Amino acid sequence: MSLALFDLDNTLLGGDSDYAWGQFLVEKGVVDAAEYAAANQRFYRLYQAGQLDIHEFAAFAFRPLKENSLEQLHDWRAEFIETKIRPIMLPKGQAKLEEHRHAGDILVIITATNSFVTKPIAEAFGVEHLIATEPEFVDGAFTGRIAGTPCFQQGKVARLQQWLGDDLHLLAQSHFYSDSHNDIPLLQQVTHPVAVDPDAELRKTAIEQQWPVISFRD
Repeated sequence: MSLALFDLDNTLLGGDSDYAWGQFLVEKGVVDAAEYAAANQRFYRLYQAGQLDIHEFAAFAFRPLKENSLEQLHDWRAEFIETKIRPIMLPKGQAKLEEHRHAGDILVIITATNSFVTKPIAEAFGVEHLIATEPEFVDGAFTGRIAGTPCFQQGKVARLQQWLGDDLHLLAQSHFYSDSHNDIPLLQQVTHPVAVDPDAELRKTAIEQQWPVISFRD
């Protein structure tokens, strides 16, 4: 039995769920279209460049969570999963999950995207364990802030170590699949790092380190 870690956005999904959620809110008229779409695109470019300030982004991205009722948010999220996420769940990613599941491995999705958006996505993939950035939730409502350590860049390593607790030995037989250079710190911690449809910087690192480079896309 080993640990099989999977990034979510642009790895198991043929797109970015955080960005897609923002665009969905624009389409629904929940947020000001011009302002939100422009900011969403700016933050996404910063993420791709490895220059994202995760707390600044959270203050922006969590605002709709803070300003709307939990019931309404759940209704929007259910529609979002069916209309925007299921169509971009990559079959080859699902097959790799199934390969590890059949081997008896512990499956974990580990993502910078917040748990409100990603929990039902992990469930749709049949993955029990999710490590994600946690939006702070106090007295039945979101505050608009991050709770604890953001699951981003080096924070992914910290959050995984926290999740493993006394079971750090599982890293001795571990896999991690990711597309992003933001995940290089965690890729360097596992036994079997795998670059999946990698961005240019991760592809360069994978070639230098002789990590496998694969594709989940047709």
